[in-house]
Amino acid sequence: MEANQRDKLAKIMEVMGKFGPFQRRLVALTFLPQMLGVLFVYADLFVSGEQKAYCNTSWILDVGPNLSMAEQLNLTLPRYKNGSFMTCRMFLPVTWDLDSIIKFGLNYTQPCSQGFVYPESKTRSIINEFDLVCGEDFSPEAAQSMFLTGLLTGALIFGFIGDKVGRYPCILLSNLGIIIFGFGTSFVTSINQYLFFRFGLSHSLVGYAISSMALNVEWVVGEHRAHSIILSQSFYSLGYMFLIGLGYTLPHWRLVFVFGTAPVLFLVSFIWILPESPRWLLVKGNVEEAKQVLLSAAERNQRTIPLPLLDKLQVPGKKVTNASILDFYSNSQLRKVILVMVFVWFTVGHSYSTLNLKMEAFGLNEQLSKMIPGMLEMPARLCGICLFEHFGRKWSMAGALFQGCFMNFLITFIPSDLKTTLLLLILVGQLSLTTSISMFFAYSAEILPTVLRATGLGLVTLAWACGNMMSLILITWSPPFVSNYIGYVSTILSLSLFYMLPETQNLPHVDILEHFSIYKRAYEGRAIVSIAFFQLPCRCRPTLPGPASALLSSLGQALPSLYLLEACLGKGHWPTSALLASAAQDPV
Repeated sequence: MEANQRDKLAKIMEVMGKFGPFQRRLVALTFLPQMLGVLFVYADLFVSGEQKAYCNTSWILDVGPNLSMAEQLNLTLPRYKNGSFMTCRMFLPVTWDLDSIIKFGLNYTQPCSQGFVYPESKTRSIINEFDLVCGEDFSPEAAQSMFLTGLLTGALIFGFIGDKVGRYPCILLSNLGIIIFGFGTSFVTSINQYLFFRFGLSHSLVGYAISSMALNVEWVVGEHRAHSIILSQSFYSLGYMFLIGLGYTLPHWRLVFVFGTAPVLFLVSFIWILPESPRWLLVKGNVEEAKQVLLSAAERNQRTIPLPLLDKLQVPGKKVTNASILDFYSNSQLRKVILVMVFVWFTVGHSYSTLNLKMEAFGLNEQLSKMIPGMLEMPARLCGICLFEHFGRKWSMAGALFQGCFMNFLITFIPSDLKTTLLLLILVGQLSLTTSISMFFAYSAEILPTVLRATGLGLVTLAWACGNMMSLILITWSPPFVSNYIGYVSTILSLSLFYMLPETQNLPHVDILEHFSIYKRAYEGRAIVSIAFFQLPCRCRPTLPGPASALLSSLGQALPSLYLLEACLGKGHWPTSALLASAAQDPV
C-alpha cells in the first residue's frame, strides 16, 4: 500500500478511470492484429499443400497435338511396379512419329528436363509455382526455422527500439513492416524470396506483439492489467478460423496473402488514434507530454483530473533514466528474475513445440493438427483470468506449466496403439501450455520495469523461440529420447526455480530500476513471516508430532543464520534461504 501511495501516476489513472472507454478501446485495437498474426504464422500450412508432380513431356504434342493429358502421360512416363507413374523420371524424347511411339514404346529414361505438370492439382501453391519437387522439395521445417530465426532477431531489435524511441513509434514501424512484407510475399518470384519475406514478416509480428503488450499494461492499472493482455491474446484463436476460411476458399496461394494482409491497412489509422505510454514518457523526462496524453484519455473517459494532482506528476527518480540491456546483469534482483523467466520460457517453448510435433507424428492432416487445438485455445486462455484471480500469478503459472509438461511426460508411457488416449493427452497438454503462455506474457509485462519492459519482453520471447527451435532440431535430427530428456530436465529445473519469482498481484507498476526492490521487500516480508512461525515457542505452535516439531525447531534456528550468511555474501548471490522459507509462503 505504501508503494501505491508513492505512485502518483497510479492515483491519476484511478481518477481518470481504471478501465474506462479509453482503455477498452486501446485493448480492442489489439484484437485485429492478434487474429491476423495467426494467418502469418501458419500460412505455410495452406500455401505449401502436397502436390503430385509429373515430368513435363509436352514434346510429344509436336507429333500428336490431339493427345489428352492421360494419353500423353501414358506414352511418355515410366511406371512403378504397382502401375503408378513415376514422378521424377520421364522417357527420353525421340524424333519418331506418333504411330511408331505407340507401336514400339519408349525404353530409355532420364530425370525431368522440361519442368513439371500437376494434372491432379486444383489449387495453385508454392509447390507447383516454384516446382519444389524431386530433390528440390519444400521443407516445412526449414520454413519454420527461418520464421523462428526472425522471431529471435526481431525480439532483440524491437525490444531495444521499444524502450529507446517509445511504444507508439515501434508499433507504427511494426505495422508498416507487416504491410510491406505481407503484401510483398504475394509477389515473390522464387522460394528464396518467399523465405526472406517470411523472415521479415516475423520481425514485424514480434515487434508489434512486444510493443502493444507494453503499451496496454502501462495504460491499465489494478487487476485489469493481466486481464487486458490475456483477453487480447484470446482473439488469437479466432485467427485460426479466418485462416481456414481463406486457405480452403481461395484457389491461389498469392491470394491468401493479398486478402490476409488487406485488413492490416486498417492499422494505418493507428497513426491518429494510438497514444503513447504516459509511464514511458515520464521515465524519459517528457512530463508535459505525459500530462497531455493523460488529459486526453480522461476526456475520453468523461472524467476530470484535478490540476493539483496533475501538477504533482514528475519524473520517477532523481533524474531521467537511461537504462540498457546490461542492467539485466548489473541489477541483482532483476538478474535473478530475468534468468528464471528466460529458463521457464525456454521450457514452455520446448514443451509446446514437442507436443505439436507429436501431434503431427500421428499422421493427421497437417492443417488439422494445428487447427483443432488452435480453435480450442480461446477458452483455455480465458481460464488464465480465473486462475490469476483465485490463486495469484505465481502458482497459477506453475500449475499450468506442470500440467502441460506432465502430459508430455505421461505420453512416453502410453502404448502407441492407444491413439485416442495419446491424442487426448497431447491436446490437454497443448491447451495447458497455451494457458501458461498467456499467463506468462501477462506476468512478464507486469513485473518488468517500464524503462526496460520492451527489452525484457524481447528476451523472454527470444527464450521461447529458442525452445521451439531446439525441439524442432532435436526431433528432426536426433533420437526422440534426447528431446524428451532435455524437456524433462528443463521442466524440473523450471518448477524448482519458481519460488524465486515474486508475486505481482495487487502490487503497483515499477517504472525504474531503483523501484524494483518492492518485489524483493514483498518477498522478504513473506520469508520473515515464515521465520517468525518457525521461532514461535512450542506452546504457540499448532500441535504436531514429535519429529515434525523437532524439524520446525531446527529450521527456526537455521533460517536466521542463512539470511545473515546471504547478507554477508553480497547482493549478487542467489538467496540461499528462500527455498526453506517458501514452504510457508502464501500468494499475495
